[in-house]
Amino acid sequence: MPEQPTHTFFNSRCAEYKTPFGAVPAGQTVTWRLTVPERLGYVDPHLVLTKDREDPVHYRMDFDGQTPGVNHFVFQLAPTTSGLYFYHFDLYTDFRKIYRTANGEGELTWVNGLDWQLTVYEPDFKTPWAVREAGIESLEHGRTRYTSNAGLKELRAEIARYLDRRMGLKYDPAKEVLVTVGGSEAIDMCIRTLVQPGDEVIIPEPCFVCYEPITTLSGGVPVHVACHQEDEFRLRADALKAAITPRTKLLIMPFPNNPTGAVMERADLEAIAEVLRGTDIMVLSDEIYAELNYGLQNHVSIATLPGMAERTVVVNGFSKTYAMTGWRLGYACGPAPIIKIMTKIHQSAIMSAPTTSQYAAITALKDCDGEIERMRNEYNMRRRLVVKSFNDMGLSCFEPRGAFYAFPCIKSSGMTSEEFCTKLLEQKHVAIIPGNAFGASGEGYARVSYAYSVEHLMEALRRIREFLSENGK
Repeated sequence: MPEQPTHTFFNSRCAEYKTPFGAVPAGQTVTWRLTVPERLGYVDPHLVLTKDREDPVHYRMDFDGQTPGVNHFVFQLAPTTSGLYFYHFDLYTDFRKIYRTANGEGELTWVNGLDWQLTVYEPDFKTPWAVREAGIESLEHGRTRYTSNAGLKELRAEIARYLDRRMGLKYDPAKEVLVTVGGSEAIDMCIRTLVQPGDEVIIPEPCFVCYEPITTLSGGVPVHVACHQEDEFRLRADALKAAITPRTKLLIMPFPNNPTGAVMERADLEAIAEVLRGTDIMVLSDEIYAELNYGLQNHVSIATLPGMAERTVVVNGFSKTYAMTGWRLGYACGPAPIIKIMTKIHQSAIMSAPTTSQYAAITALKDCDGEIERMRNEYNMRRRLVVKSFNDMGLSCFEPRGAFYAFPCIKSSGMTSEEFCTKLLEQKHVAIIPGNAFGASGEGYARVSYAYSVEHLMEALRRIREFLSENGK
């Protein structure tokens, strides 16, 4: 394994701040070397290593001598478990300023070529400036106290207006809207409210990884229904009907879908609604990617169909639509009795969502429709590039019409999903996610995010093409 790169630094408060991660394989001794400009004075550098989605671990680096103008640091480690490891460096100075490795100011030199990550599930855009200004203004005015448990009254009203304007959904902001810490908390609150021990929860897959563990923690029984490429990874009504039993309590509708990019159009949803009519099954509709829809028709929520609003909890948020992942703000909308119980649990577990984020979100909903269109148009251009490239190189890739992921089929390589992704990482330093991470039906596929610049995507795609050629495919 070659030695890792030399980096330069700049203050993490810089407006152009980015966090690049390098992926390293497990089971081999890896040396991280760091050069720090002497002008920074005393520094305490830490290697920050993260495995998959686990919590990061900080390692203090060792001083390794000086050369004119720079100090050198080193750290060696042999990861012992399998998985993808990502790293960056944090530097603490005598003034407690924090510096971080960056792909921005200065040079970033890699000994053995760049690691090209295509794994992230957040936008590469910055939060719109108007939204950041609103958050700053709220702090300047000292708005730092708790809000009401359900969220700011003004924000809930704006959420209701936004959903009516953009999705045709109608909710009473006083009783049917709950502001949460990201969409993930809304999903957790909904499942905990509706699911009792032994209840079955139908989960179409491939899908976002949190549905199953939250169901299990609530005492529920996950029931997986596979969606297939020949159906454009949509949930088929006949497959849903076959999965329903007398113990079925909840259907999760994860569309637009992570990881496949699949969407459900109105006709698809009407067929699902017809299966549910006459049952007591509730629906959790995870619509966090609703605004990232590239079809000829706008996103349709199942809650807009006749007879569905009273049995559906819609989950959405600000992370994907407004590039606000770090602000941690989402919401759930649904029948007042359900939202009331969800709010009780939220009150006990969380108290209230971040106050600064709530004030910023009001501006996002009121003033940033144009930013949604700008980001969606950019994603759409990248989407076409990525899908065409995979099909051209012989990896069949259906056309995703939502989110910012492609889900190419890698079966023609003769490798499993994990083998393909691991070898690609080791040989070409390109990180993508094995499809089976999103459920058994994802085997034979890989998730590729196109939330990156065109230049980054083109280089990564070139390396994947080389990988296929060099491995005889």
